[in-house]
Amino acid sequence: MAFLPVAEPFDFALTTARFRAFGIDRASLWHEGGLHRVVRRREVRVEPAPGGVEAEPLDAETEPVVRKLLGLEFDLGAFYRRAPAELRPLTARFVGYRPALAPDPFEAVVTSITAQQVSLVSALAIRNRLIERFGERGDLAWAFPTRERLAQASERELVSVGFSRPKAEYVIGLARSDLELDTLGALPDEEVKARLVALRGLGEWTADWFLARHLARPHAWPAGDLVLRKAVVALYGDVDVRAAGARFEPFQNLSAHYLLAQFLTP
Repeated sequence: MAFLPVAEPFDFALTTARFRAFGIDRASLWHEGGLHRVVRRREVRVEPAPGGVEAEPLDAETEPVVRKLLGLEFDLGAFYRRAPAELRPLTARFVGYRPALAPDPFEAVVTSITAQQVSLVSALAIRNRLIERFGERGDLAWAFPTRERLAQASERELVSVGFSRPKAEYVIGLARSDLELDTLGALPDEEVKARLVALRGLGEWTADWFLARHLARPHAWPAGDLVLRKAVVALYGDVDVRAAGARFEPFQNLSAHYLLAQFLTP
């Protein structure tokens, strides 16, 4: 296996906890102490090592995916130094936690659609059925269905794996749209959000999470997330949650993830 160094602080168990907190994730599969992910028909295994991780295979195609899965775009050192006092108990409790990112933009949006107005356990179950129906299996993990494959699917097929009729329409509409998801990373936050919410079924919550969990934008603040609202109200009382994001400037994204970690980690 090849070694990939990771800057301290880094806690592999905390960083990957999301992939086992709500059950088995077929596309980002936790197995015997390591994380498995299919990248262009090759299955990658990532496991902890002193000073970083070991991964196999690790090359120009797989390394960007591994970096996303481990949240290596985040600067934890600067965040810890500048976090407001009310976050210090969480940064101490979850030291080394790097929020995992969705490696693929299409997967990121479809996963958000899946999670709209349902529990994360239910969303994962639906996501897994979608993966098994339309994805390709590696040795242990499955590749998330491609945009091209879902563009060919019918709404009835998506309903059969657990999507509501409207959500099935949203996913297929996204897959068949002209929106070039791979180019959104070159745009400022507000332009990214404007292009996403222009599509039917994609609201501000989905756009905020795309900024947070795929693009790793530092100012992303998913104020519409009910669990985040619960965490913010616990800190500050009855406040405007979107406006409260300014209290965490310029680390709204990391702050949101740390506020959520107390509810989402096993």
